[in-house]
Amino acid sequence: MSVVKSSLSEHDRKTVGDALQGALVDLVDLSLVAKQVHWTVIGPRFRSVHLQLDEVVASARVHADTVAERASALGIAPDGRAETVAKTSGIDPVGGGWCRDTEAVQTLVAALGAVITRMRERIRATEEPDPVTQDLLIGLTGDLEKHHWMFQAENA
Repeated sequence: MSVVKSSLSEHDRKTVGDALQGALVDLVDLSLVAKQVHWTVIGPRFRSVHLQLDEVVASARVHADTVAERASALGIAPDGRAETVAKTSGIDPVGGGWCRDTEAVQTLVAALGAVITRMRERIRATEEPDPVTQDLLIGLTGDLEKHHWMFQAENA
């Protein structure tokens, strides 16, 4: 049931809805992974990595909200519940305990890389059915790629 009507066909709405739901889950999990590492990072580069992690958290949260609101605007109920995120995220889980700064950087490079790969698939999937959603995904992917580059440069 949806009280919000979309101009997309049911088939296109399903394709776009799947892309937006996947993006939402990955962005929520990215924010959680980055925040967990932010809280536990240690090492000589603690401060710079600690601050850089919060930049990723802020970006992921803003993008998650934008994605969820786009889904809602199309009559698709977004699902960012913990259970859904845990079951469907494309990011490998992080361990508990303290995290060396070099490991923190590697964790973020991997997490961002996984999300970017999946975002690029969603960009391709939404090209025909909804260029508006595609444009949204292109923009946020560019932002994630900037973070990815910066974390890769940390361990160069």
